[in-house]
Amino acid sequence: MKSIKISIPSLIENIKIIESFIDNAREKYAINDDIYGNIMISVTECVTNAIVHGNKLDGNKIVDLELHLDDNQVQFVIKDEGSGFDYEHLADPTAPENLEKSGGRGIFIMRHLTDEVKFDDNGRIVILTFYL
Repeated sequence: MKSIKISIPSLIENIKIIESFIDNAREKYAINDDIYGNIMISVTECVTNAIVHGNKLDGNKIVDLELHLDDNQVQFVIKDEGSGFDYEHLADPTAPENLEKSGGRGIFIMRHLTDEVKFDDNGRIVILTFYL
């Protein structure tokens, strides 16, 4: 299994570093164009959540991103230093009372663009899996 890891301070402008990380991985490991867009959207959304909601934009806290690749799948593991969250009881962003809200769609989007989303360590670790 091939793996690479990057750690960034929790500053929103570091999303550009994550985008470059994904682009470099795409070139290095020939990640399929069909899933590239889904990876880019899902991983950057997850890292943004880790920066904003997990680490509360605290530049002294780190977000770790690991990529694990084998013949059948690519996984991204995102870890923050926050206190976690209740990922089992999220509001449905498609419910009529939530349609006008500006947030609350990130995990919904991730679940629809990935093949699997798993949460660990009380929500501080998110594992996004894409089948190749």
